[in-house]
Amino acid sequence: DRIVLSRAKESFQEVLPTYASQPSKPTPVTLADGTATELDNGHVAIASITSCTNTSNPSVMMAAGLLARNAVARGLRSKPWVKTSTAPGSQVVTDYYEKAGLWPALNELGFNVVGYGCATCIGNSGPLPAEVSQAVNDADLAVVSVLSGNRNFEGRINPDVKMNYLASPPLVIAYALAGTMDIDFATEPLGQDPEGRDVFLSDIWPDPTEVQAVIDATIDREMYTRDYADVFAGDERWQGLDTPEGDTFAWDEESTYVRKAPFFEGLSMELTPVTDIKDARVLALLGDSVTTDHISPAGAIKADSPAGRYLAEHGVARADFNSYGSRRGNHEVMIRGTFANIRLRNRLLDGVEGGYTRNFLTGEQESIFDASQAYQDAGIPLVVLGGKEYGSGSSRDWAAKGTALLGVKAVIAESFERIHRSNLIGMGVVPLQFPDGQSAESLGLDGTETFSITGLTALNEGTTPRTVAVTAQKADGSAVSFDAVVRIDTPGEADYFRHGGILQYVLRQLASS
Repeated sequence: DRIVLSRAKESFQEVLPTYASQPSKPTPVTLADGTATELDNGHVAIASITSCTNTSNPSVMMAAGLLARNAVARGLRSKPWVKTSTAPGSQVVTDYYEKAGLWPALNELGFNVVGYGCATCIGNSGPLPAEVSQAVNDADLAVVSVLSGNRNFEGRINPDVKMNYLASPPLVIAYALAGTMDIDFATEPLGQDPEGRDVFLSDIWPDPTEVQAVIDATIDREMYTRDYADVFAGDERWQGLDTPEGDTFAWDEESTYVRKAPFFEGLSMELTPVTDIKDARVLALLGDSVTTDHISPAGAIKADSPAGRYLAEHGVARADFNSYGSRRGNHEVMIRGTFANIRLRNRLLDGVEGGYTRNFLTGEQESIFDASQAYQDAGIPLVVLGGKEYGSGSSRDWAAKGTALLGVKAVIAESFERIHRSNLIGMGVVPLQFPDGQSAESLGLDGTETFSITGLTALNEGTTPRTVAVTAQKADGSAVSFDAVVRIDTPGEADYFRHGGILQYVLRQLASS
């Protein structure tokens, strides 16, 4: 949602009850350096200039640097509880900040360079300071991140941060100075100068003509040609890596980063006939606007998660867990992180957030991964029930891959985001849509039913059925039946599905040619 800056405080206060039980909950905390302070709902825990979307744009980057210079000159500093960082999308940013003399002020405010490219918006900001994290979790505070990235989905930025706001690089610095979303920049000061005078955002915001003048004086074509002339060469560590010889990849069975995925196991040139789905269980019953960032593994790997336990069992120290994004070449990690978003609400459980479900084989609450393994061991197929706009968002490929590897054969939703719908087909998962105007709730489905889906076998004859018959059998012997719309929308998608997915389709095409 686009929020006008003049209404940001009002908007924050309107949505806060969704994330916090009370508007204000001042919580004392002593930081590692001995600073005694307070945390509260709306406090900015992370302020990060990050992501190539904004940080390759000199106008906003230079504006951020000049704002930092002006803030330091007036005696302002970032609030002590804010984790600050700069991760430009271009190495040239380092050069023109250096030439413009802006690094001292940025570093004074804590906006040191931590790397280049994807960082906070894919969860790579790292953990909050331990004492901040403990205070946030002990008091269940709704703290905030403000980042100049292009993604802010729930649970993606940091597991301790419930509310995430996208902003321009200079505004990221402004919120680090303010330390809270609960501020109206027009009427409330960022702080006071050494003489005790209020300093407002308007006092330090750089004039556009100065921004352009500094750009003209500091940025030239040679910066780009010089920095990117050998961009693929890497440093001495990259060049010193031991690289195997040969035409095919040498899989390392001990690697926890890159493993041979199971997509082609048992593959033959002959197609395996499409079958109907019989007596499937519901892995997750989800509401509206479940995004691929709820589905796909993203961000930090928690120690007590299935992925964390897997890494620990394979000798990886907690400090070396890294992130899901860095381990996307290991399907064992990624399966365990699918549907594991800490803000996912699976309606098979009451009042529980996170990657959990009810295992109907035992009746117990389990992680979605553990339950899926039990179902697959028992030969039981799985379905997911969703609401409107299922699969919007980013993090697309593993949202579909992970769903398939968990043993899900069909997703039945009220509507689908276009690309995720197609990606599910590409992984051999059939997207089905409730009849127009109907939903799991209106049909009286609570997810405890067993689902049978008939009519898919028509695909073996070269035709795509418009609808298939779905029967949901309840424990008391009654049944709910409806015709679900088959959302295989093109002949190409039908071909992918007949092959079991796009990967199998492409491999067979390559092999046959």
